Amino acid sequence: MQMNRNYLIELAHYKMPFGKYKDRYLVDLPEPYLTWFRQKGFPKGKLGELLQAIYEIKINGLEHLIRDIQKQFPK
Repeated sequence: MQMNRNYLIELAHYKMPFGKYKDRYLVDLPEPYLTWFRQKGFPKGKLGELLQAIYEIKINGLEHLIRDIQKQFPK
């Protein structure tokens, strides 16, 4: 359970490291951008894993949960 909590906190505070949306929280990335990654392939490694998680969260309308985590566990 602790690992899942830490993962979600990291996901809530992770920022895009490059490109047009550099320094934006992943949860703030537009859904079409995430869909593009889904179609072209997510990057390898941690970033790709987190982008894929945010994609799933957003298409299921659950981004409010990530925003709540940002408020409850400020960086």
